[in-house]
Amino acid sequence: MAFTQYLAAAASGLVFGIGLILSGMTNPWKVRHFLDVSSAWDPSLAFVMMGAIPVAWLAYHLTEKRHRTLLQQPLHLPGTRNITRELVAGSLLFGIGWAMAGFCPGPAIAAAGAGIKPAILFLGAMLAGMWLHDKIYLKARQAVG
Repeated sequence: MAFTQYLAAAASGLVFGIGLILSGMTNPWKVRHFLDVSSAWDPSLAFVMMGAIPVAWLAYHLTEKRHRTLLQQPLHLPGTRNITRELVAGSLLFGIGWAMAGFCPGPAIAAAGAGIKPAILFLGAMLAGMWLHDKIYLKARQAVG
């Protein structure tokens, strides 16, 4: 990988991390109160999402028409748009974990980088879950078919 690719990746990660911190996505209290619509609902993250979704949509649709990145690397876009039981189950698990911990992967990495101990614990649990998925679920699925 060329230096410019490392530089672009580092700059993108830095901008993304700063955005997560400024938006409050690294604050588990704020995330839990956004997800809890039954009591002390905090709608501020809805405004973050309303700003992010159109930008992501536009970027994705512009990217879809290209075959290479701006740094001339091949693009790796999802190959399927099918909604499967596994996708729904994974989405539910993701949402439950997000509500319980107040972190999802990106903000947890940014918070862990800032030394926030619950985020470090979350990342450890997430990595353990990923390992279990690979060791148990994928092997069981291969055995079936």
